[in-house]
Amino acid sequence: MIIELPNIQELPRQNASQVKNKWADMVRLVRQSGSVAVTNHSAVEMVLLDAATYQQLTEDIQALKAREQIALDELTSRFNARLAVLQQPDAGQKLNALLDAKGALKKRPKAGASY
Repeated sequence: MIIELPNIQELPRQNASQVKNKWADMVRLVRQSGSVAVTNHSAVEMVLLDAATYQQLTEDIQALKAREQIALDELTSRFNARLAVLQQPDAGQKLNALLDAKGALKKRPKAGASY
């Protein structure tokens, strides 16, 4: 399950000096809100997260990477299968025969992989 995080502009903000000088208050605020934006000269420079949120984010990233790898493996498999057909010894002859036919086919072509 992918965790939903608020927009960085919607996070509670604390400046860097407050974080440094009032760490216990920061910890309480992070536990209450889940995350806090730390600013320096009014610009957000980092976000403090509680450990559970960070752990969930890393698990979500790993799951997304695994799904991406599965999709890439499937595409690689399909590419290799098509490449193998093109590398068969008679592939050149079949291509020449197709070009010599000049668009006139012996039988009607089938559309898509489901036929």
